[in-house]
Amino acid sequence: MELIWTGLLEALRMIISADSEVFQITWLTVQVCIFSTFISTVLGVPIGMLLAFKHFAGKKIILLVSHAGMGLPPVVAGLWVTMFLWRSGPFGEWQWLFTVNAIVIAQIIVSLPILISLSYSAFKKIDDGTRLQIKALAPTKPQSLLLYLKQAQFGLCAAIMAGLGRVLAEVGAAMMVGGNLQGQTRILTTAMVMEVSRGNFHIALALSFILMAIAFMLTFILLRFQQKDVTT
Repeated sequence: MELIWTGLLEALRMIISADSEVFQITWLTVQVCIFSTFISTVLGVPIGMLLAFKHFAGKKIILLVSHAGMGLPPVVAGLWVTMFLWRSGPFGEWQWLFTVNAIVIAQIIVSLPILISLSYSAFKKIDDGTRLQIKALAPTKPQSLLLYLKQAQFGLCAAIMAGLGRVLAEVGAAMMVGGNLQGQTRILTTAMVMEVSRGNFHIALALSFILMAIAFMLTFILLRFQQKDVTT
């Protein structure tokens, strides 16, 4: 209990003193997580809608891969990204390994299956009666898209929250492809692992409190958006 209290006090000290390194790590964490979740959402929601409303060859395989991918170990994603971005890999010329770009790619890989699967479920829950009503209105394609998004908004918000939670908690892939370089690729989760390995448990706990605070704030914003849409 004393260690937890010490960690909490250390977190408050870091915030109040505006520790530059902690601020840099925290800001990079927020940027990477929001950007990777945004990309996963932009890709995952349309794919989920397509899987829910269209029939085409290979649909079952895509569904199987997306559902199985929800449990993909981050270190596996990190390993594949590392192989592809390694100097001798297909994309080695990009020189993205041990950069923020590599972390974003790894986080997209681990969160995209979640966005696809949960978006698919959200759109599948729209009953046939609602679909017929939408068709009876004879809307344009953009209008139809907005109507379907409105009907599935509750499930879509849950999908985004789940994807965000996955990338916030991710550490294995980020450590593997980012290298945990100070001032470049170090984020809160990798910094926590490093401090634990050094025996600085109070600092690791302090960083964990900061990470949990970020998770609570981002989730609160999404929940407020979700509840606002439901009540209107």
